Amino acid sequence: MAEQSRSPATPATTITDLNEDCIAHCAGHLSLGDVCNMAMTSSALKRLAYSDSIWQRFFREHWHLELPWHSSGNGGGGGARGVYMVRHAALRQFKFVDPFVLDFDAHAKPFDQLLLHKNHLFYSQGSRVEVIDLDGCLKRTTTDFFHSLCYHKARITCMRLFPLNEMTSVFRGDTQGEQNVLVTSSCDHSIRLWWKGSSLRCFRGHNGPVLSLSNKLLGEDGSKVLASGGEDGTVRLWSLGSSGKRGQRALKATFYGHEKPVNLMSVAGHKTSLLVTISRDSKVRVWDTGTATSSAVRTSCCVGMASVPGTPLNMKCHESLLYVAAGSSVAAFDLRTMQKVITAAVHQPKLCSFDAVPSKYLICTGGNGRAMLWDVRRNQESLKPEPIAELDGHCGQVTLLHMDPYKIVTGGPDNAYVNVWEVDTGVQTNSLLCSSTDDAGSGCDAMAVDGCRITTASYYEDLGVLRFRDFNHATNPVTKLENEPSSKFWISMSDDDRDD
Repeated sequence: MAEQSRSPATPATTITDLNEDCIAHCAGHLSLGDVCNMAMTSSALKRLAYSDSIWQRFFREHWHLELPWHSSGNGGGGGARGVYMVRHAALRQFKFVDPFVLDFDAHAKPFDQLLLHKNHLFYSQGSRVEVIDLDGCLKRTTTDFFHSLCYHKARITCMRLFPLNEMTSVFRGDTQGEQNVLVTSSCDHSIRLWWKGSSLRCFRGHNGPVLSLSNKLLGEDGSKVLASGGEDGTVRLWSLGSSGKRGQRALKATFYGHEKPVNLMSVAGHKTSLLVTISRDSKVRVWDTGTATSSAVRTSCCVGMASVPGTPLNMKCHESLLYVAAGSSVAAFDLRTMQKVITAAVHQPKLCSFDAVPSKYLICTGGNGRAMLWDVRRNQESLKPEPIAELDGHCGQVTLLHMDPYKIVTGGPDNAYVNVWEVDTGVQTNSLLCSSTDDAGSGCDAMAVDGCRITTASYYEDLGVLRFRDFNHATNPVTKLENEPSSKFWISMSDDDRDD
């Protein structure tokens, strides 16, 4: 019998065989993150993921605006995606004159702490914490958008926000939404955990004021602990899963070794069980919290030590590196060896503020009358570090400094304005008044930045003011700054330039 003739098999269809219209239709159900992930899978999908129709939708949904095709050239030839990315960056650099502005009255006394996170603003004055529900205030969905937290009996020294899903042992599975738990420390020797306006835990154990809290929770999922540093020179670990509202069984371990108050601490970037602490006598210690138990006093948990010159001001961990700002310099240490790697910056006569974007190898220091931008890579072989930009135009000390991958924001108690600068070049992008009037003596007392939004706090005479700005839907760009201060920027020469 003759074999039956077989029709040739139909070749399989893959996603790369789809045309742009089909991909755009499918992408209508994908988020921005999904599309970006798709673009990284292959060159063919990257071309489709970057199609104009997809990014027109993102532009329209994100900002409720039609994409301005006449400005597509600003995207560097990137079409709709290029225009989207240009606006995305410009908003985060505050390059607009028409943000949404909202003022809140406060008591006429110093602002000790200020946090801005998504739809909530937190600030402390003395022993009180005030919480403002920005979403409820803007949408007028409730009249109860202002909450006071009053259980502390003395000045609040530190505030931290931790994701609710990292503290599931505390909340018994009640972890709906992207909510956060507020943690505060105080001169009344206590630490409190707050959620939905209530004090859920009170930790006591320090023999004096609690000065610092870890910037992250330590340990693995299911066994997270909080670290605190006190004026008594101890570092204490608190189990967040302890029972009892007063947290009697919360103290997991106490570390001894510092001889002076512990006012700075940070979790290492390369290992979540390592805690770095700095005391007022400029001694740096690294602790392995994973080996701590509650059965004994811990001194053997210290796995590294170092010291820095001058009074410690701030620090930042990135991967296995530790940046410490103290006195008039910023030094980088390798946490694996505790050896000093480099002097990343020298700002005479002394540092007033410090921040960093380590992923970009950039740090910024604030001093008297100006801030300086530094590239860590450029100073690796230099005995005398040199800044890549000087951010001039300040009055008095630059005590407030924020830095993120898009911008630098600087301010101080003698400046009625905070200044905004491009993080890569030090070019000024905006200058923002901190209160409703440009009065002498009404400088910036505190500030907090979150993406496209910023809050500044000022007080003078008989009034305190918090000014909230949201640039997310701004449309009128800055054309030229009035009395624009100069920013000196030095471009490094290439090897070819040096040969000439």
